[in-house]
Formats: sequence, structure tokens, C-alpha cells
Amino acid sequence: MQLLLFVVLVLIAFAGNSVLGRMAISWGYMDALGFGLLRLISGAAMLVALSLLRRGSLRQPWGDSLKGGAALTLYMIGFCLAYQGLDAGLGALILFGVVQIAMFGWGAATGTPPSLGQILGAGVAFAGLAYVIWPHESLQVSPGDAALMAVSGLGWAAYSLIGRGVRDPLGASAVNFLCASGMMLPFVWVLQGGGLVTWPGISLAVLSGAVTSGLGYALWYQVLPRLQPTVAATIQLSVPVLAVLGGVVFLAEPVGLRLVLGGSGVLAGIALVIWAPNRS
Repeated sequence: MQLLLFVVLVLIAFAGNSVLGRMAISWGYMDALGFGLLRLISGAAMLVALSLLRRGSLRQPWGDSLKGGAALTLYMIGFCLAYQGLDAGLGALILFGVVQIAMFGWGAATGTPPSLGQILGAGVAFAGLAYVIWPHESLQVSPGDAALMAVSGLGWAAYSLIGRGVRDPLGASAVNFLCASGMMLPFVWVLQGGGLVTWPGISLAVLSGAVTSGLGYALWYQVLPRLQPTVAATIQLSVPVLAVLGGVVFLAEPVGLRLVLGGSGVLAGIALVIWAPNRS
């Protein structure tokens, strides 16, 4: 029951990131990469403070820190730039669809191949995703924005896979956020130096960084070792559905029949993956 509660909290936090990022960037409260940098710094501050309060260690092998920081930076750059044009729910669909493919492939390559039922469930979920994002008259998808979000998905898949082996989720997350903040800084200087900054944008970035990113990612690292890569990849496809609901409620984004049908397919596929027996 505790694992289920933690997973639900993590998924809500992930969806919250999409809604907060879309709100800050598309509403013109803050430039994309500046939002991403402040989000990382806020997350690092929260995680370092919590780690010190519990007298945890902020030490991590340099190799792990560089990998974790690089994966988080790749995710953040693609995520923030893509949300200049994508709706919250659509962006999350692309993001976690790529995550699912990458983590499925990694699981198969490292000796934990999915069962036939899990493959079927993943196929159903991905078909629902493809149905939503396939170009059509009622939904215009920019190839550039979709590609940026796909790159972000690869970064998040790598970050999730790296997290499966950590012993101190809170300390590892703090170090990763610190490293990613340093790695992100040159991109902000070169690509968006002197960008737009407003108080609402700062508030949204801090909320996204300290709460839905910092605490959410640390909790994600806590539950990852208890989930198979296949299951960890597929349950994240519920995030777009939550992000769509958040976009409708908080951003007044439209939701049509196509999105409802595709989202239903994603949820059905997730259920198949979770309930299907594992391969011996």
C-alpha cells in the first residue's frame, strides 16, 4: 500500500511539472531555459536542505554524478524548449511515450525482457499515444517541438535507469540537481541570455523545482528499485492523462474526443502491463 501511495504521488508530481512549465513558459511569465535553470536550482536547494536535516551524505561517485546531471540537463532543456509550443497534455504524451520505448528496450537488453502480456499492454498504450499525436486537422503538432520533447524523454529515461542503483535517493537526487544546475548555466547564457523574468514566473519555477521536481524526483528514486523497468516505464504513461486534466482545469486547454480515446488506450495498456505475469 505504501508503494502504491508513493507511486501515485510521484505521478501527480510529474503531471504538475507539465502544467507548471506550460503555464510559466507559454503564458510569457518566463523564458524557457531560465525557467529550467531556476527549477533546477530550487530543486537542488530543497534536496540539499532535506539531506542535511536528516544528516545524510551529499557524496556520490563523480561518474554517477556526471551521468545523473547530464541526463537531467538533457531532459530539462528539451522539456522547457518544447513547452513553448506544445500543450501540457500533448507534451507529456510525447515525453512519456519515448520514455516507455527507451526503458522497454533497456530492460530487454539487460536481461529483463517483458512478457507477452506486457508487450501487448505496451503496444496498446503506445497505439493510444500515437493516435493522439498523429497530425490531423484538429491538432497541429510542430515537428520541432515534438522532437525536442522526444529528446527530453530520452534524458528522463536515462535518469530513471540511473536511479535504479542508488543507495541514498535523497542525497543522490541533491547531487544530481546541483550538477545539472551547473551544466544548464552555459546553455542559458548562450541561448537565452537576459531573458524574460517575472515574479509569477519565478514563483512557478520555484514551486516546480522545490516541490514537484525536487521532492517528486527523490521519491521516484525511492520507489524505482522496487519496480521492474517495464512497469516503471509504462505507469508513467498515466502522467499525460493527469496532465491533460490539469491543462483543462488550470490552463483552459481544449480536450477533444481524439484525446479522450487515445488517453483511454494509454490507461488500458498500462493496466495490461501491470497485471500481466512476468516472464520467468
